[in-house]
Amino acid sequence: MGEDTKTKVKESQQEGRQEMWRSIEIVGSVEKWALTVVVGDELNFIPPLNFAMVDNGVFRSGFPHSANFSFLQTLNLRSIIYLCPEPYPEANTEFLKSNEIRLFQFGIEGYKEPFVNIPDDTIREALNVVLDVRNHPVLIHCNRGKHRTGCVVGCLRKLQRWCLSSVFDEYQRFAAAKARVSDQRFMELFDVSSVPISFSCSNK
Repeated sequence: MGEDTKTKVKESQQEGRQEMWRSIEIVGSVEKWALTVVVGDELNFIPPLNFAMVDNGVFRSGFPHSANFSFLQTLNLRSIIYLCPEPYPEANTEFLKSNEIRLFQFGIEGYKEPFVNIPDDTIREALNVVLDVRNHPVLIHCNRGKHRTGCVVGCLRKLQRWCLSSVFDEYQRFAAAKARVSDQRFMELFDVSSVPISFSCSNK
């Protein structure tokens, strides 16, 4: 193999190690990140379960684990909204400290139908954090990124004046077979009039 050929192969390998691929599914204004793969010996950038971009500076997902930390660093997060009552794991807490990320915890129990009690006031408090651009970029997550996260995002969509059918479509896309009538009923009845809108939202 000639010197020119060896040089080209080497350059190609170096470029390959620096590239990162992501598979993105576009639905309306939502980007759902399916997979990120890095070639060679570089770090693996793996998004958490059900990760997606909600709006500029706002993301959603299931519970992030240590394998997801490298990916989360690429988002330059300022805040995380955690919607479960359980204490945040030590490894996650250390990740937040080392990256200067503020944690907002709103402990919503993971109720199952038919005994459901979604706390209206807690959802409003979480929305106030989301709407404050000083907290952006922000990640909203619960355990699976389906019900509690879905309710917060659904109520945000009502603030953005999305029609209910679009709100429900997005909720069902993440909840899939686990979609709950009670969650959708909550979003339908949620009164957005008392929630101040303090950042530019995209409409649908």
